[in-house]
Amino acid sequence: MGGYHGDAFAILGPHPEDDGTWTLRAFLPYARRVTALCEAGQTLELARIHEEGFFEATTKQSPGRYRLRVETQQDTVEEIQDPYRFGPLLTSFDLYLHGQGTNYEAWHALGAHLLEVDGVSGTRFTVWAPNAEVVSVAADFNFWDVRRHPMRLRDGGIWEIFLPGVGAGALYKYFVRSKIFGVSALKCDPYAFSAEVPPKQASIVWDLTRYTWQDGEWMERRAKSDPLTAPMSCYEVHLESWMRDPSGNPLSYRELAQRLVQYAKKMGFTHLELMPPMEHPYSGSWGYQVTGYFAPTSRFGSPDDFRYFVDECHRNSIGVLIDWVPAHFPKDAHGLARFDGTALYEHDDPRKGEQKDWGTLVFNFGRNEVRNFLISNALFWLKEYHIDGLRVDAVASILYLDFSREPGEWVPNKYGGNENLEAIEFLKKFNEEVHTVPGAVSLAEESTSFPGVSRPVYTGGLGFTMKWNMGWMHDMLHYFHQDPVFRKFSHHDITFSLVYAFSENFLLPISHDEVVHGKGSLIGRMPGDEWRRFANVRAFLGYMYAHPGKKLLFMGCELGQYEEWNWQGSLRWDLVQYPFHAKLQEFMRQLNHFYKGEPALYEVDYHWSGFEWIDFRDVDKSIISFVRRAKDPGNFLVFICNFTPEPRRGYFVGVPEPGRYVEVLNSDSEEFGGSGIRNHGDLWTQAGNVMNRNQFLSLTLPPLSVAVYRRVGS
Repeated sequence: MGGYHGDAFAILGPHPEDDGTWTLRAFLPYARRVTALCEAGQTLELARIHEEGFFEATTKQSPGRYRLRVETQQDTVEEIQDPYRFGPLLTSFDLYLHGQGTNYEAWHALGAHLLEVDGVSGTRFTVWAPNAEVVSVAADFNFWDVRRHPMRLRDGGIWEIFLPGVGAGALYKYFVRSKIFGVSALKCDPYAFSAEVPPKQASIVWDLTRYTWQDGEWMERRAKSDPLTAPMSCYEVHLESWMRDPSGNPLSYRELAQRLVQYAKKMGFTHLELMPPMEHPYSGSWGYQVTGYFAPTSRFGSPDDFRYFVDECHRNSIGVLIDWVPAHFPKDAHGLARFDGTALYEHDDPRKGEQKDWGTLVFNFGRNEVRNFLISNALFWLKEYHIDGLRVDAVASILYLDFSREPGEWVPNKYGGNENLEAIEFLKKFNEEVHTVPGAVSLAEESTSFPGVSRPVYTGGLGFTMKWNMGWMHDMLHYFHQDPVFRKFSHHDITFSLVYAFSENFLLPISHDEVVHGKGSLIGRMPGDEWRRFANVRAFLGYMYAHPGKKLLFMGCELGQYEEWNWQGSLRWDLVQYPFHAKLQEFMRQLNHFYKGEPALYEVDYHWSGFEWIDFRDVDKSIISFVRRAKDPGNFLVFICNFTPEPRRGYFVGVPEPGRYVEVLNSDSEEFGGSGIRNHGDLWTQAGNVMNRNQFLSLTLPPLSVAVYRRVGS
C-alpha cells in the first residue's frame, strides 16, 4: 500500500492456497465495497482488511474470469476487470532479443499497445527499468495514484502490465522507484507514440494501426530508385517557424500538408528535410533535445496528422527526410536521464556520458538495450511513418571520445585512441538496418575527415548513403563574404572541394546552423550594394547546383531574407512584394526545375566522369569553367562562372565538342534581377587551341554570374 512492493502480482489477484482454496485480493483505495462476479455466476464479497483500501476474500474454487463490482466512496457503481488476473504477455523470445540488443522492431514489444486479451480490450504497458524496485503506471484513469497499478517484473529488467479498459487517448507516466536509495520519479514512456503538448509532459496511448496510407505509388517507385543517381534538392524546414497564421500561431501538420507541400512542389524541391519532428520540451532547442523519440511533436497535431503530412508530400512526389538525434539527450527529469535511478541510457562516467557544451547526456552505445532502442527508433520512423531518410545529427560527437573535451576530460579507448569504438559499431549496424528498408537513405552531418563515412560497411566504411560536405560550405561562405576585388587571393576556396569531391558521397548543405548565432543570413553575408548582394547570392546558388553532390538549402535563403533565422517568428514572406526578393525566389524556382531536368547535374555526382575542368587558372579575373556530364557522356553542360562585378567581353572558353551551342540558364537574366547581359541565339565554336581544347566559344561573361551552355547541333 506504500507503493513500493516489488512483486505486486504475488499479492494481488487470484492465488491458490496449499489447502485447495483460493484467495482473491485487490487494492482499490477509492472503493467502499468490492464484489467479485465470478465466471460460474457466483458472487464473492471481498472484505476490507486495511483502511487504505486493501480487500480480500477466500473461496473454495478458482474464481475464473471474474470481474469486480466496485461501489465507490462517491456512491457510484462500476464493473471493472482486475488487471492482476491476467498472466504475462511478452514472450520469452521478446525478452531474449531485447537483452541481446537485436530486436530492431522493439516498438512492437515495448511502450503502450492496445490489445484484446481473453476477449477483454485494454492496453499493455511495457518498460525497461532493470534497477527499479518497483514500476507502476500512473495515469489519468487511476487519478495519478502511483500505488494503484504496480507492474510485473520480467527477465532482463522489463516491467509489464495489461490494464483492461484503457483505450487510445489515455494519459500516463511510469512511476519508477529505484533500488538505489529508493530514488523515485515520474517518467515518460521512452517508447510512447504520442505525448501532451509541451510544457505538459504525459505520454498518450495511441493506436498506430488506424491510419490508412495513400502513398503506395511513391513507396513502390522509391523502392526501385537509386538515390545516388537521382536528383536531390532538399528544402530544410523548421516547422514551427516556416510560416505562421495571422494570429502568429504555427501552422498545424494538416495546414502544412497544404501550404508547405504546395510551396515546395512549386519551387521544384525534391525533398523536405525537417528539423527534428520528435517530441521535445523546449522549442528553443529546435527539436535537437528529444524526450519523445517515438512521438511526433504534438505542437502541430496528432501522430495521424503528421502521417497525413508525410502522405501529402509523397502524393506530390516530394520525399521527406528528418533529422535524427542519437548523439545525446536532455537531462529533463521526465525523460531518459537516470531512468531507473541509475545511468541506464547514458554512461555513468561524465567523461563519457555528458556533453557539457550542450548540457546533455550521451547514449551508452556499448549497451545492448540502448543500441536496440536507437536502431528500433530509426526503423520506426522509416516503417511506421514512411520517412524516406534520416539525417543523423552531430556524427562527429558520436565518433570521437574527445569531441569538445579538454585533456583529462575524456577516456581513451582500449587501444589508447580517441575513436569511440562502440559508437562506430553502432553506426555501422544502424546503417545496415536502415538500408534493409527499400529506398531509404541515411545522411551524416559529419564535420571531420573520418574516412569512409559514406562507404559500405562491408568495405570498412560507416555505411551512410551520403555525407554533408561541411568543408565546401565553409569555403564557399568564406569566399563569397569577401569583396570581389580580393577574391583572387582566395581562389582556392572555390576549387579545393574538387580535390576531394569524390572521396565520399557528398551533399552540399547551406543549413540552419549557417544563419543563426550572429553568422548572418545568406544574403547578409554578401558584400556590396543591394544589386551586388542579390547577384552574389544567385551566383552562389548557381555554382552550388552545378557542383557535384546533392543539394540542401535552409528555408528563407530563397527569399533573400536579411535577418537571421528566428525560431520564434516566421519567415519574411512579406519580402516577395519587392522585386529583388521576388526575382531571387523565381531564380531559385527555375534553378530547381532546371536541375531536375538535366541528368548531367545529378546522374554522375560521385565519380570524375561526371565532372571535368575547362579552366580554373584565371585567378586574377576570378573566373572558372567546367563541364558536367550525364551517364551518357554525350549529354553535357558547360558552365562559366564570373565571380566579379565586371563583365568580360570576347572571353574565349574551350569546349569539349565543336558545333552549335545555346545559353540555357544565366543567373544575370533580367527576370532574376540581373543586368540582362546574355549570349543570345546560336553560338558557334571556332577552331583553335584554347584552354587545351581544340574548339572554343567567344562569349560575353555577365557580372557576378553563372551561365550554362548546351551543345544542340554540329
